[in-house]
Amino acid sequence: MSNKATWKPPKAIRGGIPVCFPQFGNLGSLEQHGFAKNRLWSVDSNPSPLAPTNNQTSVDLILNSTEEDLNTWPRSFELRLRVSLNAGKLTLIPRVRNTDSKAFSFTFALINYLYVSDISEVRVEGLETLDYLDNLMRRERFTEQADAITFDEEVNRVYLGTPTKIAMIDHERKRTFVLRKDGMRDAVVWNPWDKKAKTIPDLGDEDYKTMLCVDSAAIETPIFLKPSEEWKGRQELSTVSSSYCSGQLDPRMVLHGLY
Repeated sequence: MSNKATWKPPKAIRGGIPVCFPQFGNLGSLEQHGFAKNRLWSVDSNPSPLAPTNNQTSVDLILNSTEEDLNTWPRSFELRLRVSLNAGKLTLIPRVRNTDSKAFSFTFALINYLYVSDISEVRVEGLETLDYLDNLMRRERFTEQADAITFDEEVNRVYLGTPTKIAMIDHERKRTFVLRKDGMRDAVVWNPWDKKAKTIPDLGDEDYKTMLCVDSAAIETPIFLKPSEEWKGRQELSTVSSSYCSGQLDPRMVLHGLY
């Protein structure tokens, strides 16, 4: 959470897990990352059925299209989100239903603001050899050559066709975040570094040192829904206590589900 985060609607909160819908970034005519992150959601008193949460603590939230939304994006929708917690694990299940009379498409992302001890000591594994769009180079397409993503400058990339599991290794804290996702083929990796951080009003000048965004996203290929159709995604964030600094945790074993 940014130490300069704004808590007054309609400004989105800089931290946590903002929900980007129906547009990611500035890839369209709407405001940056769409309007869902700026709205007050309601508790869903009648959620449509999902699998049992198996002793997890859960809440079901819903966001319906409003007159204001229809003025800027004239499609009627229901956006539901189940948030489930248990020991060491946070699960989010977003669902979008087309309640309009016409088909529509959208892009989507869950922006995960992760707290890390020192960004210069963090590695992201699981995205090697993949193509990515570099948002700092006018979305030019490149192929990742490194065996892991490390940070010594601003990074803002959309990795394409990513695996269902990505590991973020925090060497200093001896902790690994494991991101598992379904229904969202892309992943965004972002850290603003020092110069960009100073230009963001609701981000502290030094916050970039202890934050990393690794997002579950559907960007390259927008999601298409016919009337009454529903899309469902899933994201699971968990932590693994590790001694990777001393070689006791192989991040590739994390990626292959052996931890």
